[in-house]
Amino acid sequence: MRFLKYTAVVICILLLTACSAHKSHLSYLSNLPEDKEGTIPTSDYSIRLAPEDELEIVVTSTVPTATTEYNIPATNAQYSAGQNSIISTSEQQKYIIDTEGNIDFPILGKIHAAGLTTKQLKQLLVEKISQNVTDPQVKVKLINFKINVIGEVRNPRNVDVRSERFSIFDALAAAGDMTEYGRRDKVTVIRETGDSLVYARLDLTDPAVISSPYYYLRQNDVVIVDPNEIRQANSKYNQNNAYKLSVISTIVSAVSVIASLVIALAVH
Repeated sequence: MRFLKYTAVVICILLLTACSAHKSHLSYLSNLPEDKEGTIPTSDYSIRLAPEDELEIVVTSTVPTATTEYNIPATNAQYSAGQNSIISTSEQQKYIIDTEGNIDFPILGKIHAAGLTTKQLKQLLVEKISQNVTDPQVKVKLINFKINVIGEVRNPRNVDVRSERFSIFDALAAAGDMTEYGRRDKVTVIRETGDSLVYARLDLTDPAVISSPYYYLRQNDVVIVDPNEIRQANSKYNQNNAYKLSVISTIVSAVSVIASLVIALAVH
C-alpha cells in the first residue's frame, strides 16, 4: 500500500509538471506577474513613409470646386460596359513616393514625404493648401502596407494590412496563429531600412516585447516563426526514414533485376 501511495504521488507530480510545461510552451506573455491588473509600457506604432510607398490622398472642402485642382484629374475614369455612366477608378488619387522621397502633388509641386508619418504629411498639405483654400480637408492613407508571415503558423500568407497600427500578435492572428510546434520565445522580424535588412528576435512569452520597436510592424516586414525541437526532431526522423526507404527500394529493385537475369540465364 505504501508503495502504491508513493507511486500515485509521483504520477501526480509528473502530470502537474507536464501540464505546467505544456502551458508555458503554448502561452503568450506567460511571464506576466500574477497580479490581476497591471501596466505594460508600449512602443511607438507610427509608420514613417519611405520611397516606393503608395499613398491615397484626397483633398476636399466645404466648397468642392475650390479643391478640384488639388486632386489628380480623373483621366483614368472608365465607362461601364453598355452604359454611359462613369466608373471612378481607385488609381485616380494614388501617389507613389519616388527614390528621392518626394511626391509630385498638383499645384504644390514636389512634396517631400519620406520620413514623415501620414498624419504629418496631412498636416503639411493642409498648411500649404490653406494659403489658397478655406478650411481644406485632406485624407492621407498608406495603401501598400503588406507583411509576410511564414514558418510554424497555420496559414502562412501575405497580409494586406488595413490599419497603420498592426502588431506582431495581429500578424499571427491573421495567419491563423502558431501551430503547436511554433516557438513562442523565438519569432524573427526582418525589416527593410534603406539599402539594408535588419532583424530582431522576439520572445513573445516576455511582456517586455510590447515595448520593442519591432512589436508594431511596418510595411514589407517579414515575420518568421521558428519550429521547436519536437518539429525539428520529427523532420529529421521523417527525412531519415525517407532516405532508408529510398535505399531499401533501390536494393530491392537491384535484387529484382539480378534475379530476373539469373532466371533468364538458367532458362537458356
